[in-house]
Parts: sequence; structure tokens; C-alpha cells
Amino acid sequence: MFHLLTISGLFNLRVVDLVDIILFAILLYEVYNLVKGTAAIRIFIGIIAVYLIWKVVKAFQMQLLSEILGQFISVGVIALVVVFQPEIRQFLLMLGNTRIIHNRTRRFLFWKLKVNDPFIASIDIIVMACQKMAEAKTGALIVIARESQLASFIETGQLVGSRISEIMLESIFFKNGPLHDGAVVIVGDTIMAARCILPVSKQSSIPSWYGLRHRAAIGLTEKSDAIAIVISEERGTISYSMDGKMVERVSASELSEFLVQTFNK
Repeated sequence: MFHLLTISGLFNLRVVDLVDIILFAILLYEVYNLVKGTAAIRIFIGIIAVYLIWKVVKAFQMQLLSEILGQFISVGVIALVVVFQPEIRQFLLMLGNTRIIHNRTRRFLFWKLKVNDPFIASIDIIVMACQKMAEAKTGALIVIARESQLASFIETGQLVGSRISEIMLESIFFKNGPLHDGAVVIVGDTIMAARCILPVSKQSSIPSWYGLRHRAAIGLTEKSDAIAIVISEERGTISYSMDGKMVERVSASELSEFLVQTFNK
């Protein structure tokens, strides 16, 4: 009888451990989804690396390193709250979202089914709008989300929630319009928000003649994996930024080719 109870106890323990591991893996995966495509992903990976090193050091009973890394990790919790404040806020909002299950219907465990990016069909529309605004010397700043959904930047602007169209983009950036200042943020095939505030790059190597739109485009792409398209009001040229680098004076066909190659990967 005692033997059966012991086996039963071990079995229950193993089930609990299995559930514990699965729940932790899901939590870790969702946290990774929140920070991937942003500058925070490097910090996230660095923290995991430090934690693993600490465990290895403890296993080999290396007292000095174990003590130092242990103190770093114990104090690091407070630092995490400060560094990841926007991501923590977004994660808590996600947990409170009743549509979270619906948004995960295309996932099976940890594998995401490959679907066509809805943005692909909108590339020609965006390029045509950019070409028209460049010819009219209408200043514009268009941000296209990739892995990072840019929620913290969308919140700074006026929500739009409209399907992408030439008329909508040209109307938003019309010189006397109420939404022409700031950036438009596009996620998938939807214009999520207009008049969004973006961080301005502090690179010392940026040319002095770059305007605020160019600096904001570089600043955003330094902090996320998004793409920013800039239409110069003074020169009537099209430029785009990715990974904190600006490619200037591109033609409509060059912009189209770049977007197709980027989003078809």
C-alpha cells in the first residue's frame, strides 16, 4: 500500500513539474514576442545569459563569481522593472485582453503557422502615395511595423484604424490638415494611427541638413525593427530608414523593390 502511495505521489509530482515547465515556457515565449524587434531584446538575451552563467558557476562551486553574480541577479529585479517598464505594461495589458485567445488562433503550441503578410498587397498603394507626395513636395513620415507592433508609439498619436489607401495617406499629410504633423504607423494592411510622436536620434554622425522627420525615422529604427519612409518637404525626395541607417533619394521603383524584398523574407 505504501509503495503504491509513493508511486502515486511521484507521478503527481511529475505532472505538476511538467505543467510548471510548460507554463514557464509559454510565459517566456510571450515575453520574447513582446520584446523581439526592439532594442530590449538584446537586454533580454543578456539577462538570460547572465542567469545561465550564474547557474553554471554555482554548479562548479566557484564561490567568488557565484557571490558576485548572485548579488547582481538579486538587485537586477528592480533594474528590470525600470528598464522594461513599457514592455511590462504592454504584457499586463495583453493579459487583460479578452481577445488574447482569438489572436493566438493561428498558433499551435510554440509553432506559428506561416501566413502571407497582409502588408505585401499594400506596397504598391504606399509607393504610389509616396511618389505623389514627393512630386507635390508634401512632407510625410510613414512607419511600417514588422515584428514589433509599436504599441507604445501608436498610443502617442490619434487612432485611425483604416485600411491603407492613397487617398487616406495623402489626406493625413495634407499641409493644412490636423494630422499632418508626426508619423503615420502602419501595421499589416491597416493605418493604425497618425500624428504619432517618435524618438529623435542622437547620433552625432547625422548630417546637419537632416530635418526632424529624418532624425525621428532614424531614432525609431534604432529602437525597433520597423521601417520608416520619409518624404522631404523641401527637396521632394523619398528616403527610407532601417536599423538606424538612412537610404536617401530613392526612386519609387527602388522603394517598392526594397519593401517587397524585406517583407517577403
